[in-house]
Amino acid sequence: MVYSIRELSEMAGVSARTLRYYDKIGLLKPLYVNEAGYRFYGESEVAVLQQILFYRERGFELKQIQKVIYEADFDIVKALEDHLLALEDQRKHMDTLIWTVKQTLKSMKGECEMKDSEKFRAFKENMIQENEEKYGKEIREKYGDSEVDASNRRMLNMSEEEWKHFKDLEEEIKNALKKGVMENISADSAEAENIVRLHKEWLCMTLKQYSPEIHKGIASMYTADERFKAYYDAGASGCAALLVSAVNRWCDKL
Repeated sequence: MVYSIRELSEMAGVSARTLRYYDKIGLLKPLYVNEAGYRFYGESEVAVLQQILFYRERGFELKQIQKVIYEADFDIVKALEDHLLALEDQRKHMDTLIWTVKQTLKSMKGECEMKDSEKFRAFKENMIQENEEKYGKEIREKYGDSEVDASNRRMLNMSEEEWKHFKDLEEEIKNALKKGVMENISADSAEAENIVRLHKEWLCMTLKQYSPEIHKGIASMYTADERFKAYYDAGASGCAALLVSAVNRWCDKL
């Protein structure tokens, strides 16, 4: 079956302008273009468009999608299996959010009691899922499944007060790093030492056990892995490097 750009646009719910843009950037080329300049798409192009839309739904940028689907070893069946797993995880998260809202309403009406930790379970599960998707493979290879699973359990079991403190610490560390970079502090400074103290406290809220070696090992990933680096450098370039240098300087002394 061959579709004109208008037919494919209507079938897929994607504007013709978008399809022309995908052609322009090399993301989705038509099967052929006739003498009048009209684009036509075959079954293979339809399959590629479906993949593009799946990846868009999952939050991928167009450049990321292009890199994935045009890799030499791209397997469309494996890609569909990955989409299914991701969608099932999303559904699980939505089910948890719905349950949380329902239970909260019941508790407010006096129909049941709800633990503080249950009020934030959906948000904590979402954070764990995002961490697993972004960094899970590397962290599990480095520290093992049992350590990571224990850390996740500690996060899930946090009370409302503990969860708030955990998130507040995270923001305080990021703000202190940004301020430190802006003021060009050194890793030897008292300000850097305080950042490491905050970071240690933050880590200890989820770590099964703490040691300076573990602290340094985790920090080393902040500059070695571009995803971690981007997270810390979102406030200002150099934050990740400052944190790693400060940890290496101070964690043995805390």
